[in-house]
Amino acid sequence: MLFTALLGLVLGAYAESTPETTTISIPFEEYDLENGLHVILSEDHSVPFVRVNMWYRVGAKDEVEGRSGFAHLFEHLMFQGSAHMDGEYFGPLQRIGAQINGTTNMDRTNYFEGVPSEQLPLALWLEADRLGFLLPALTQEKLDNQKLVVRNERRQSYENRPYGMAWWWLFDALYPEGHPYKIPTIGKHEDIDAANLEDVKAFFRQWYLPNNASLSIAGDFDPDEAKALVEKYFADIPSGPQPSPVLSIEPTVLEGETVIRKTDTVPHDKVWIAWHSPALYQPGDAELDTLSSVLSSGKDSRLYQSIIEEKKMAQDIRAYQVSMLLGSFYVIEATATEGVDPDALVAEIDNVVAEVKENGVTDSELELAKINWEASFFRRLSTIGAKADQLNQYFIHLGDTDYIAKDLARFQGVTSEGVKTAVNGLKTGRVILHIGPEAKPEPSATEGK
Repeated sequence: MLFTALLGLVLGAYAESTPETTTISIPFEEYDLENGLHVILSEDHSVPFVRVNMWYRVGAKDEVEGRSGFAHLFEHLMFQGSAHMDGEYFGPLQRIGAQINGTTNMDRTNYFEGVPSEQLPLALWLEADRLGFLLPALTQEKLDNQKLVVRNERRQSYENRPYGMAWWWLFDALYPEGHPYKIPTIGKHEDIDAANLEDVKAFFRQWYLPNNASLSIAGDFDPDEAKALVEKYFADIPSGPQPSPVLSIEPTVLEGETVIRKTDTVPHDKVWIAWHSPALYQPGDAELDTLSSVLSSGKDSRLYQSIIEEKKMAQDIRAYQVSMLLGSFYVIEATATEGVDPDALVAEIDNVVAEVKENGVTDSELELAKINWEASFFRRLSTIGAKADQLNQYFIHLGDTDYIAKDLARFQGVTSEGVKTAVNGLKTGRVILHIGPEAKPEPSATEGK
Protein backbone atom coordinates (compact mmCIF):
# COMPACT_ATOMS: atom_id res chain seq x y z
CA MET A 1 0.00 0.00 0.00
CA LEU A 2 1.35 3.40 -1.00
CA PHE A 3 0.79 6.40 1.18
CA THR A 4 2.07 9.95 1.18
CA ALA A 5 3.01 12.46 3.84
CA LEU A 6 0.96 15.48 2.87
CA LEU A 7 3.02 18.45 3.95
CA GLY A 8 6.15 19.74 2.23
CA LEU A 9 9.21 20.81 4.12
CA VAL A 10 8.01 23.88 5.98
CA LEU A 11 10.19 25.96 8.24
CA GLY A 12 7.75 27.81 10.47
CA ALA A 13 8.19 31.54 10.72
CA TYR A 14 9.96 32.88 13.78
CA ALA A 15 8.35 36.31 13.51
CA GLU A 16 5.67 36.92 16.16
CA SER A 17 5.90 33.31 17.28
CA THR A 18 7.35 31.19 20.03
CA PRO A 19 9.35 27.99 19.45
CA GLU A 20 6.19 26.05 20.35
CA THR A 21 4.51 27.23 17.11
CA THR A 22 7.32 26.26 14.75
CA THR A 23 6.42 23.40 12.40
CA ILE A 24 8.36 21.15 10.09
CA SER A 25 7.73 18.23 7.76
CA ILE A 26 9.47 16.39 4.93
CA PRO A 27 7.42 15.29 1.92
CA PHE A 28 7.72 11.58 1.24
CA GLU A 29 5.91 8.47 0.11
CA GLU A 30 6.68 4.95 1.24
CA TYR A 31 5.76 1.40 0.31
CA ASP A 32 7.00 -2.18 0.65
CA LEU A 33 8.16 -4.55 -2.06
CA GLU A 34 6.82 -8.10 -1.90
CA ASN A 35 10.18 -9.29 -0.54
CA GLY A 36 9.78 -6.94 2.45
CA LEU A 37 12.14 -4.15 1.42
CA HIS A 38 10.78 -0.86 2.71
CA VAL A 39 11.13 2.05 0.26
CA ILE A 40 10.94 5.76 1.10
CA LEU A 41 10.89 8.37 -1.67
CA SER A 42 11.36 12.09 -0.93
CA GLU A 43 11.53 14.55 -3.82
CA ASP A 44 13.68 17.68 -3.53
CA HIS A 45 14.51 19.42 -6.80
CA SER A 46 16.56 22.24 -5.28
CA VAL A 47 19.81 20.84 -6.75
CA PRO A 48 20.51 18.16 -9.43
CA PHE A 49 21.56 15.63 -6.83
CA VAL A 50 20.07 12.48 -5.32
CA ARG A 51 20.98 10.48 -2.22
CA VAL A 52 20.46 6.73 -1.92
CA ASN A 53 20.45 5.64 1.73
CA MET A 54 20.11 2.04 2.96
CA TRP A 55 19.60 1.08 6.61
CA TYR A 56 19.83 -2.46 8.00
CA ARG A 57 18.39 -3.44 11.38
CA VAL A 58 21.68 -4.73 12.75
CA GLY A 59 24.29 -3.07 14.90
CA ALA A 60 26.96 -3.99 17.40
CA LYS A 61 24.25 -4.79 19.98
CA ASP A 62 23.13 -7.75 17.85
CA GLU A 63 26.46 -9.56 17.81
CA VAL A 64 27.04 -12.75 19.78
CA GLU A 65 29.75 -13.61 22.29
CA GLY A 66 33.11 -14.09 20.61
CA ARG A 67 32.02 -12.33 17.42
CA SER A 68 32.28 -8.67 18.41
CA GLY A 69 32.99 -6.19 15.63
CA PHE A 70 31.11 -8.16 12.94
CA ALA A 71 28.58 -5.41 12.17
CA HIS A 72 31.40 -2.94 11.60
CA LEU A 73 33.50 -5.49 9.71
CA PHE A 74 30.64 -5.86 7.25
CA GLU A 75 30.57 -2.14 6.72
CA HIS A 76 34.01 -2.70 5.18
CA LEU A 77 33.25 -5.93 3.32
CA MET A 78 30.22 -4.38 1.61
CA PHE A 79 32.56 -2.11 -0.36
CA GLN A 80 34.80 -4.92 -1.65
CA GLY A 81 32.69 -6.02 -4.61
CA SER A 82 29.79 -8.30 -5.46
CA ALA A 83 29.04 -10.86 -8.14
CA HIS A 84 28.37 -8.39 -10.97
CA MET A 85 30.76 -5.63 -9.85
CA ASP A 86 33.70 -7.51 -8.40
CA GLY A 87 35.89 -4.62 -7.37
CA GLU A 88 35.91 -1.80 -4.84
CA TYR A 89 32.62 0.10 -4.97
CA PHE A 90 34.42 3.41 -4.59
CA GLY A 91 35.84 3.18 -8.13
CA PRO A 92 32.78 3.61 -10.39
CA LEU A 93 31.15 6.08 -8.02
CA GLN A 94 34.14 8.30 -7.38
CA ARG A 95 34.60 8.68 -11.16
CA ILE A 96 31.26 10.51 -11.29
CA GLY A 97 31.99 12.66 -8.25
CA ALA A 98 29.79 10.68 -5.88
CA GLN A 99 29.69 10.82 -2.09
CA ILE A 100 29.88 7.27 -0.78
CA ASN A 101 30.35 5.75 2.64
CA GLY A 102 28.86 3.59 5.36
CA THR A 103 28.50 3.88 9.13
CA THR A 104 27.88 1.46 11.97
CA ASN A 105 26.72 2.10 15.51
CA MET A 106 25.28 0.04 18.33
CA ASP A 107 21.79 -0.03 16.83
CA ARG A 108 22.04 -0.11 13.03
CA THR A 109 24.24 -0.16 9.92
CA ASN A 110 23.79 2.17 6.97
CA TYR A 111 25.25 2.78 3.50
CA PHE A 112 24.78 5.77 1.23
CA GLU A 113 25.63 7.18 -2.17
CA GLY A 114 25.12 10.78 -3.21
CA VAL A 115 25.22 11.10 -6.99
CA PRO A 116 24.27 13.48 -9.80
CA SER A 117 20.60 12.97 -10.62
CA GLU A 118 21.21 11.11 -13.86
CA GLN A 119 23.35 8.52 -12.03
CA LEU A 120 20.55 7.22 -9.82
CA PRO A 121 20.36 3.93 -11.78
CA LEU A 122 24.04 3.22 -11.07
CA ALA A 123 23.69 3.88 -7.34
CA LEU A 124 20.59 1.68 -7.05
CA TRP A 125 22.13 -1.13 -9.08
CA LEU A 126 25.25 -1.18 -6.90
CA GLU A 127 23.20 -1.23 -3.69
CA ALA A 128 21.01 -4.03 -5.01
CA ASP A 129 23.94 -6.10 -6.24
CA ARG A 130 25.72 -6.14 -2.91
CA LEU A 131 22.48 -6.94 -1.08
CA GLY A 132 21.61 -9.79 -3.42
CA PHE A 133 24.99 -11.02 -4.61
CA LEU A 134 27.76 -10.18 -2.16
CA LEU A 135 28.58 -13.72 -1.05
CA PRO A 136 29.62 -15.16 -4.45
CA ALA A 137 32.36 -12.51 -4.59
CA LEU A 138 33.42 -12.72 -0.95
CA THR A 139 36.81 -14.46 -0.74
CA GLN A 140 39.20 -15.36 2.04
CA GLU A 141 41.67 -12.85 0.61
CA LYS A 142 39.14 -10.01 0.87
CA LEU A 143 38.22 -11.02 4.40
CA ASP A 144 41.83 -11.23 5.54
CA ASN A 145 42.57 -7.84 4.01
CA GLN A 146 39.62 -6.13 5.72
CA LYS A 147 40.36 -7.77 9.06
CA LEU A 148 43.75 -6.08 8.92
CA VAL A 149 42.13 -2.78 7.90
CA VAL A 150 39.65 -2.90 10.79
CA ARG A 151 42.28 -3.84 13.36
CA ASN A 152 44.46 -0.97 12.13
CA GLU A 153 41.45 1.35 12.34
CA ARG A 154 41.00 0.30 15.95
CA ARG A 155 44.64 1.13 16.68
CA GLN A 156 44.32 4.53 15.02
CA SER A 157 40.99 5.40 16.63
CA TYR A 158 41.53 3.86 20.07
CA GLU A 159 44.94 2.62 21.15
CA ASN A 160 47.16 5.17 19.37
CA ARG A 161 44.95 8.27 19.72
CA PRO A 162 45.28 10.54 22.76
CA TYR A 163 42.37 9.72 25.11
CA GLY A 164 41.20 7.27 22.43
CA MET A 165 40.50 4.44 24.88
CA ALA A 166 38.07 6.59 26.89
CA TRP A 167 34.99 5.24 25.15
CA TRP A 168 36.19 1.67 25.43
CA TRP A 169 36.70 2.06 29.18
CA LEU A 170 33.38 3.89 29.63
CA PHE A 171 31.30 1.26 27.83
CA ASP A 172 33.11 -1.49 29.71
CA ALA A 173 32.41 0.11 33.10
CA LEU A 174 28.83 1.20 32.37
CA TYR A 175 27.54 -2.19 31.22
CA PRO A 176 27.76 -5.67 32.76
CA GLU A 177 29.05 -8.78 31.03
CA GLY A 178 26.64 -9.98 28.35
CA HIS A 179 24.97 -6.61 27.84
CA PRO A 180 24.51 -5.70 24.15
CA TYR A 181 26.33 -2.38 24.70
CA LYS A 182 29.30 -3.82 26.61
CA ILE A 183 31.74 -3.72 23.68
CA PRO A 184 32.06 -0.70 21.32
CA THR A 185 31.33 -1.20 17.62
CA ILE A 186 34.98 -1.65 16.62
CA GLY A 187 35.08 -4.99 18.48
CA LYS A 188 37.89 -6.90 20.15
CA HIS A 189 41.12 -7.62 18.30
CA GLU A 190 40.92 -11.33 19.09
CA ASP A 191 37.33 -11.61 17.80
CA ILE A 192 38.12 -9.85 14.54
CA ASP A 193 41.27 -11.89 14.06
CA ALA A 194 39.38 -15.16 14.69
CA ALA A 195 36.61 -14.41 12.18
CA ASN A 196 36.52 -16.99 9.37
CA LEU A 197 34.76 -17.00 6.04
CA GLU A 198 31.86 -19.17 7.19
CA ASP A 199 31.30 -16.94 10.24
CA VAL A 200 30.92 -13.80 8.16
CA LYS A 201 28.80 -15.51 5.51
CA ALA A 202 26.44 -16.71 8.24
CA PHE A 203 26.23 -13.16 9.63
CA PHE A 204 25.36 -11.83 6.17
CA ARG A 205 22.68 -14.46 5.57
CA GLN A 206 21.09 -13.69 8.92
CA TRP A 207 20.95 -9.90 8.72
CA TYR A 208 21.42 -8.68 5.14
CA LEU A 209 17.94 -9.35 3.81
CA PRO A 210 15.48 -7.09 2.00
CA ASN A 211 12.95 -7.71 4.77
CA ASN A 212 15.48 -6.35 7.28
CA ALA A 213 16.26 -3.15 5.38
CA SER A 214 14.88 0.25 4.47
CA LEU A 215 15.86 2.09 1.28
CA SER A 216 15.49 5.87 1.29
CA ILE A 217 15.88 7.93 -1.91
CA ALA A 218 15.89 11.70 -1.54
CA GLY A 219 16.58 14.52 -3.96
CA ASP A 220 16.13 15.32 -7.63
CA PHE A 221 14.41 12.31 -9.24
CA ASP A 222 11.21 11.32 -10.98
CA PRO A 223 9.12 9.11 -8.64
CA ASP A 224 7.82 6.85 -11.39
CA GLU A 225 11.32 6.28 -12.71
CA ALA A 226 12.67 5.63 -9.21
CA LYS A 227 9.93 3.09 -8.48
CA ALA A 228 10.63 1.30 -11.74
CA LEU A 229 14.35 1.15 -10.95
CA VAL A 230 13.73 -0.14 -7.44
CA GLU A 231 11.43 -2.82 -8.83
CA LYS A 232 13.95 -3.77 -11.51
CA TYR A 233 16.97 -4.10 -9.24
CA PHE A 234 15.56 -5.14 -5.85
CA ALA A 235 12.27 -7.00 -6.37
CA ASP A 236 13.83 -10.37 -7.28
CA ILE A 237 16.17 -10.48 -4.28
CA PRO A 238 14.64 -13.16 -2.03
CA SER A 239 13.63 -12.45 1.53
CA GLY A 240 14.67 -14.73 4.36
CA PRO A 241 13.71 -15.62 7.92
CA GLN A 242 12.88 -12.40 9.74
CA PRO A 243 15.82 -11.52 11.99
CA SER A 244 15.24 -10.59 15.61
CA PRO A 245 17.44 -7.65 16.61
CA VAL A 246 17.64 -6.78 20.30
CA LEU A 247 14.91 -4.19 20.88
CA SER A 248 14.65 -4.07 24.66
CA ILE A 249 16.57 -5.07 27.76
CA GLU A 250 16.30 -4.52 31.50
CA PRO A 251 17.83 -1.14 32.38
CA THR A 252 21.28 -1.31 33.93
CA VAL A 253 21.40 0.12 37.44
CA LEU A 254 24.79 1.11 38.79
CA GLU A 255 25.32 0.54 42.49
CA GLY A 256 27.45 3.35 43.80
CA GLU A 257 30.30 5.12 42.10
CA THR A 258 32.99 3.46 39.99
CA VAL A 259 36.22 5.45 39.66
CA ILE A 260 38.71 4.44 36.96
CA ARG A 261 42.17 5.96 36.79
CA LYS A 262 44.28 5.50 33.67
CA THR A 263 47.47 7.01 32.33
CA ASP A 264 48.47 7.44 28.72
CA THR A 265 50.68 9.51 26.45
CA VAL A 266 48.43 12.56 26.82
CA PRO A 267 49.29 16.18 27.64
CA HIS A 268 46.69 16.94 30.34
CA ASP A 269 44.47 15.35 32.95
CA LYS A 270 40.96 14.77 31.65
CA VAL A 271 37.81 13.48 33.36
CA TRP A 272 34.58 11.92 32.19
CA ILE A 273 31.53 11.57 34.45
CA ALA A 274 28.84 9.23 33.07
CA TRP A 275 25.37 8.27 34.27
CA HIS A 276 22.80 5.93 32.73
CA SER A 277 19.91 7.90 31.21
CA PRO A 278 16.67 7.46 29.20
CA ALA A 279 16.80 5.83 25.77
CA LEU A 280 16.56 7.63 22.44
CA TYR A 281 13.10 9.22 21.90
CA GLN A 282 11.97 8.25 25.41
CA PRO A 283 10.79 10.72 28.09
CA GLY A 284 13.81 12.49 29.55
CA ASP A 285 15.95 12.17 26.41
CA ALA A 286 15.08 15.63 25.05
CA GLU A 287 15.19 17.10 28.56
CA LEU A 288 18.79 15.97 29.00
CA ASP A 289 19.72 17.37 25.60
CA THR A 290 18.21 20.65 26.78
CA LEU A 291 20.16 20.41 30.04
CA SER A 292 23.34 20.05 27.98
CA SER A 293 22.69 23.44 26.40
CA VAL A 294 22.18 25.03 29.81
CA LEU A 295 25.32 23.45 31.19
CA SER A 296 27.84 23.83 28.38
CA SER A 297 26.55 25.60 25.28
CA GLY A 298 28.37 28.90 24.94
CA LYS A 299 30.32 31.11 27.31
CA ASP A 300 27.22 32.02 29.33
CA SER A 301 26.51 28.37 30.19
CA ARG A 302 26.73 27.25 33.79
CA LEU A 303 29.72 24.95 33.56
CA TYR A 304 31.70 27.39 31.43
CA GLN A 305 31.01 30.31 33.76
CA SER A 306 31.76 28.41 36.96
CA ILE A 307 34.51 25.98 36.00
CA ILE A 308 36.38 27.87 33.27
CA GLU A 309 35.63 31.58 33.72
CA GLU A 310 35.44 31.92 37.51
CA LYS A 311 37.51 29.09 38.99
CA LYS A 312 39.76 28.53 35.94
CA MET A 313 39.88 24.81 36.71
CA ALA A 314 39.36 23.52 33.16
CA GLN A 315 40.51 24.34 29.66
CA ASP A 316 37.35 22.97 28.10
CA ILE A 317 34.15 21.37 29.31
CA ARG A 318 31.02 19.95 27.74
CA ALA A 319 27.93 17.98 28.65
CA TYR A 320 25.97 15.74 26.30
CA GLN A 321 23.46 12.91 26.08
CA VAL A 322 24.67 9.78 24.22
CA SER A 323 21.27 8.66 22.91
CA MET A 324 20.87 4.99 21.97
CA LEU A 325 17.97 2.64 21.36
CA LEU A 326 18.19 0.35 24.42
CA GLY A 327 19.27 3.03 26.88
CA SER A 328 21.53 6.07 26.87
CA PHE A 329 24.17 7.60 29.08
CA TYR A 330 24.81 11.20 30.02
CA VAL A 331 28.37 12.55 30.07
CA ILE A 332 30.18 15.58 31.38
CA GLU A 333 33.81 15.71 30.27
CA ALA A 334 36.46 18.29 31.03
CA THR A 335 40.17 18.86 30.50
CA ALA A 336 41.82 20.11 33.67
CA THR A 337 43.90 23.26 33.73
CA GLU A 338 47.58 22.58 34.35
CA GLY A 339 48.16 21.95 38.04
CA VAL A 340 44.51 21.38 38.93
CA ASP A 341 43.66 18.21 40.82
CA PRO A 342 41.19 16.30 38.61
CA ASP A 343 39.33 15.09 41.72
CA ALA A 344 38.78 18.71 42.71
CA LEU A 345 37.53 19.37 39.18
CA VAL A 346 34.97 16.58 39.53
CA ALA A 347 33.85 18.04 42.87
CA GLU A 348 33.27 21.46 41.31
CA ILE A 349 31.31 19.93 38.43
CA ASP A 350 29.20 18.12 41.02
CA ASN A 351 28.50 21.44 42.73
CA VAL A 352 27.13 22.92 39.51
CA VAL A 353 24.97 19.86 38.83
CA ALA A 354 23.74 19.85 42.44
CA GLU A 355 22.57 23.45 42.05
CA VAL A 356 20.47 22.49 39.04
CA LYS A 357 19.10 19.46 40.87
CA GLU A 358 18.07 21.70 43.77
CA ASN A 359 16.70 24.75 41.97
CA GLY A 360 16.21 23.72 38.34
CA VAL A 361 16.90 26.01 35.37
CA THR A 362 15.66 29.54 34.85
CA ASP A 363 13.02 30.50 32.30
CA SER A 364 15.59 32.45 30.29
CA GLU A 365 18.01 29.52 30.26
CA LEU A 366 15.24 27.19 29.13
CA GLU A 367 14.09 29.56 26.39
CA LEU A 368 17.62 30.02 25.03
CA ALA A 369 18.30 26.28 25.16
CA LYS A 370 15.11 25.52 23.23
CA ILE A 371 15.92 28.14 20.59
CA ASN A 372 19.43 26.72 20.23
CA TRP A 373 18.12 23.16 19.88
CA GLU A 374 15.50 24.19 17.35
CA ALA A 375 18.13 25.98 15.26
CA SER A 376 20.36 22.90 15.51
CA PHE A 377 17.46 20.68 14.51
CA PHE A 378 16.90 22.63 11.31
CA ARG A 379 20.61 22.83 10.52
CA ARG A 380 20.89 19.05 10.75
CA LEU A 381 18.24 18.74 8.05
CA SER A 382 19.73 21.35 5.71
CA THR A 383 21.06 18.79 3.21
CA ILE A 384 19.36 16.19 1.06
CA GLY A 385 21.59 13.51 2.52
CA ALA A 386 20.55 14.37 6.07
CA LYS A 387 16.88 14.17 5.14
CA ALA A 388 17.31 10.74 3.55
CA ASP A 389 19.12 9.47 6.62
CA GLN A 390 16.61 10.96 9.07
CA LEU A 391 13.64 9.39 7.30
CA ASN A 392 15.32 5.99 7.54
CA GLN A 393 16.10 6.52 11.21
CA TYR A 394 12.49 7.35 12.04
CA PHE A 395 11.23 4.30 10.19
CA ILE A 396 13.78 1.80 11.51
CA HIS A 397 13.78 2.96 15.13
CA LEU A 398 10.15 4.03 15.52
CA GLY A 399 8.15 2.57 12.64
CA ASP A 400 6.93 6.14 12.01
CA THR A 401 8.62 7.73 9.01
CA ASP A 402 6.56 10.91 9.51
CA TYR A 403 7.89 11.45 13.04
CA ILE A 404 9.78 14.67 12.33
CA ALA A 405 7.16 17.09 13.70
CA LYS A 406 6.80 14.95 16.83
CA ASP A 407 10.57 14.86 17.16
CA LEU A 408 10.81 18.65 17.09
CA ALA A 409 7.85 18.85 19.49
CA ARG A 410 9.85 16.80 22.02
CA PHE A 411 12.20 19.74 22.39
CA GLN A 412 9.59 22.46 22.02
CA GLY A 413 7.61 20.89 24.85
CA VAL A 414 10.44 20.67 27.37
CA THR A 415 9.61 22.42 30.65
CA SER A 416 11.68 23.59 33.60
CA GLU A 417 10.04 20.90 35.70
CA GLY A 418 10.92 18.28 33.09
CA VAL A 419 14.59 19.31 33.09
CA LYS A 420 14.69 19.22 36.88
CA THR A 421 13.16 15.74 36.91
CA ALA A 422 15.64 14.55 34.28
CA VAL A 423 18.72 15.90 36.05
CA ASN A 424 17.55 14.37 39.33
CA GLY A 425 17.42 11.06 37.46
CA LEU A 426 21.22 11.20 37.34
CA LYS A 427 21.74 9.23 40.52
CA THR A 428 24.78 8.46 42.63
CA GLY A 429 25.40 5.34 40.56
CA ARG A 430 27.85 6.52 37.94
CA VAL A 431 31.28 6.06 36.36
CA ILE A 432 34.11 8.57 36.73
CA LEU A 433 37.00 8.07 34.35
CA HIS A 434 40.34 9.84 34.80
CA ILE A 435 42.99 9.79 32.09
CA GLY A 436 46.22 11.59 32.87
CA PRO A 437 49.79 11.85 31.62
CA GLU A 438 52.17 9.02 32.34
CA ALA A 439 54.57 9.76 35.16
CA LYS A 440 57.86 11.21 34.00
CA PRO A 441 60.88 9.10 34.95
CA GLU A 442 63.06 10.41 37.77
CA PRO A 443 66.33 11.91 36.50
CA SER A 444 69.38 9.76 37.10
CA ALA A 445 72.09 10.82 39.53
CA THR A 446 74.47 11.71 36.73
CA GLU A 447 71.92 13.47 34.51
CA GLY A 448 72.82 17.08 33.84
CA LYS A 449 76.38 16.80 35.19
